[in-house]
Amino acid sequence: MANESVLNVQTSTTNAPGNSLSAEMKTFYDKQLVRFAAPKLVHERFGQKRPIPKNSGKTIEFRRFSPLPKALKPLEEGVTPTGNALNVSTVTSTVEQYGDYITTSDIFDLTAVDNILAETQVVLGDQAGRTLDTVIREKINAGTNVQYGNGAKTSRSDLIGGAASGNDYITVEAIKRAAATLKRNNATPFADGSFVAIIHPDVANDLANDEEWKAMQEADKTDWGDGVLGKIHGVVFVESSEAKVFTAAPLESETGDGNLTAAKVSGKVITIAEELTSAQAAALSGKKLQTGGVTYTISSAAAGDRGAATVTLSTAPANIYEGTVLYPGGGAAGGRDIYSTLVFGQNAYGVTQVENGGLESIVKQKGSAGTSDPLNQRATVGWKATQTAEILSNEFLVRIETTCSYK
Repeated sequence: MANESVLNVQTSTTNAPGNSLSAEMKTFYDKQLVRFAAPKLVHERFGQKRPIPKNSGKTIEFRRFSPLPKALKPLEEGVTPTGNALNVSTVTSTVEQYGDYITTSDIFDLTAVDNILAETQVVLGDQAGRTLDTVIREKINAGTNVQYGNGAKTSRSDLIGGAASGNDYITVEAIKRAAATLKRNNATPFADGSFVAIIHPDVANDLANDEEWKAMQEADKTDWGDGVLGKIHGVVFVESSEAKVFTAAPLESETGDGNLTAAKVSGKVITIAEELTSAQAAALSGKKLQTGGVTYTISSAAAGDRGAATVTLSTAPANIYEGTVLYPGGGAAGGRDIYSTLVFGQNAYGVTQVENGGLESIVKQKGSAGTSDPLNQRATVGWKATQTAEILSNEFLVRIETTCSYK
């Protein structure tokens, strides 16, 4: 959420003292901000757009159209059938405001140093784009239609990477399986008949090493905007460094690599090889740990020197022995990061529209702060935006979770 000071600032369009932005200039800088933010708004680009609601509270409605049943009854000669009706349901979401600003000194003047304002807007536009893209990304990565690797694994902790026996890096086979799921669920492709995948650069590097990817490039990159890598089996890939990465937080950040090591196991109680302070032990309570693809919950922990501190689990472990490394839960085997590749069709999710009111540039010249700036020393340039997103049809969006050779 933005600072209250940002949200309460209103940009005047009259020639009030210290603020000479005309309505035309206000519109110009709003458009400039959107232009600078747009390249970062990858997740926003493909959602069902809805305008920001005006004078209707903080709730926005997205529409979901259900498919019609097959019309299998033969028509009777000369008889008009009953017909059908669209089945439209709504998904509501609460919009929130976000924003930030930069304070400049009294050397700032709109008419004399316009290039400073332009450069500032580039920086703020980049920040606004990454912020709003993350808001959308977090919403649509909460879907329930998940494919682990190529589909053979059943949980996040089962995924491996870099092991001698193989790995769960992304492959064309995984993409084909996700596309087949969308087709089976009757997801509607985009205009050129393709589904879209948003992929992290690290994962894209793994995909580029797939022999089938190398041999089957069908990409027409001109029609899909920035960041398009290619197209295969009816899926267009758009690269974004903001694609979701599920990173398991270290169990204990002060124990070297952040993991713990079992020194002795007795029922649910594990004696830890590392030292734990009282604060560290308290912080462990309720956390998840995993080893060998099995996830456990820490009920409590007791401080102590090396070989004396203990961790008590909610259930007795079946695969923890002396020397077993305990990794944080929430990641792949061995605590590796999990990368999300989203594959989806039209109307899989909805977003508020950034243009036409969603993203606003706010310029305050020196002296416009009133009594808080009695010597006309400060000016501010900022942005605020109203944003939300919602998954409209889980069956039209597949989240592929994989490890990555990079990390």
